[in-house]
Amino acid sequence: MEAGEVRYEVEGPQARLTIDRPRARNALSPGVIQGLLDALERADADPAVRVLVLTGAGEKAFCAGGDLGALAGDGGFLATHEGRRSYGRLLTRFQEVRKPTVARVNGHALAGGLGLVLACDLAVAVEGADLGTPEIDVGLFPMMMMALLQRHLGRKRALELVLTGDRLPARDALALGLLNRVVPAAELDATVAALAGKLAGKSQAVLALGRRAFFTAEDLTLPAALEFLSSQLSLNVLADDAAEGVTAFLEKRPPQWKDR
Repeated sequence: MEAGEVRYEVEGPQARLTIDRPRARNALSPGVIQGLLDALERADADPAVRVLVLTGAGEKAFCAGGDLGALAGDGGFLATHEGRRSYGRLLTRFQEVRKPTVARVNGHALAGGLGLVLACDLAVAVEGADLGTPEIDVGLFPMMMMALLQRHLGRKRALELVLTGDRLPARDALALGLLNRVVPAAELDATVAALAGKLAGKSQAVLALGRRAFFTAEDLTLPAALEFLSSQLSLNVLADDAAEGVTAFLEKRPPQWKDR
């Protein structure tokens, strides 16, 4: 465990990244953003890590969004702008990492915090958590995380969230497809562990190839996506783990992944 605004812990095949600012409702400071970027690099480079779990400290907030107290910055306009762009780099980095990611939403996920939830592959939330984009109520707009919101929701629902600033109870967010599971607080850790364990048991090589293909195809036209994905399938079937998986299926035994 490390001191600072982001804790990094490894247990078995799982790396847990914890935003550790509970008194500030785990708001996104420059230190948090850089800490998460560093933690993603560290986990991606560690062959023992097979799945990443992102969460917040405490029980009230996963992440309440940007730290409004640090909004103005003290390095001039251009430096402050570059600092804000680092949040966009963080959202992108979650998709670029080779390993699957799970958001353990232990409390409210608002504004940029909701962006982190959407940047993760899967998300499990505790009952009682609210999700939303309340920036409009303080005269701001959820600019960068809106790019992910647009990819998760249809136009009308996305616009309703960003224009009204309304919060969604976790069950409503689940119905809209922003979450994968909503569970009581007592079941949160077991549910996340089961989901992370399932991901850790897959071929890491095939997961990495598939995740990259998924995010690339997302922004292509249908004909271009189908052409691209056919090429990725040709790569997939040449992988050692594809041969092992088919052989194990025919032999009625669990596969022994080589992660290549």
